[in-house]
Amino acid sequence: MTRRERRFHRQFHALERIVPLLRAPLLRLRRDSWFPVRFPLAILLTIGGLFWFLPILGLWMLPAGLLLLAIDMPRLRGPISAFIIRGRRLTQRWARRWRDWRRRR
Repeated sequence: MTRRERRFHRQFHALERIVPLLRAPLLRLRRDSWFPVRFPLAILLTIGGLFWFLPILGLWMLPAGLLLLAIDMPRLRGPISAFIIRGRRLTQRWARRWRDWRRRR
């Protein structure tokens, strides 16, 4: 397993730790036998994420779709891993600032 693949799999494990409810679906979707379900789902989530401004769809769909798409497209693993890492760091920074702001009030 290459360095890029290990980094990619660490992002799955990090997401599972952050949102424990995602653990079972992510484990199931990562299996090779789930390709016929995973690939169309990844495409639909990515397209839905592009229309995030519509009431039913959301921006969360874009990274979820790209993450699932990267399972089957190895060239996407590096950029998607970096994107997920940056997103997690940004979220942690916002949460820290929010906690600090709440304490000062």
